[in-house]
Amino acid sequence: QECIAGNIIVRQRGTTHHPGDNVGMGKDHTLFALIDGKVEFKKKANKRSFVSIVN
Repeated sequence: QECIAGNIIVRQRGTTHHPGDNVGMGKDHTLFALIDGKVEFKKKANKRSFVSIVN
């Protein structure tokens, strides 16, 4: 899904999803976009879920 810089991507309690490329994390673990682009969810080998923004 498309998003613009500053948009909230995920509101969460704890780090269910971790910030990836071009994603920031607030003090309440909210993930937000740092640049305009498409949201991408990925699971790594250690089973952590990462959220990134790609152009």
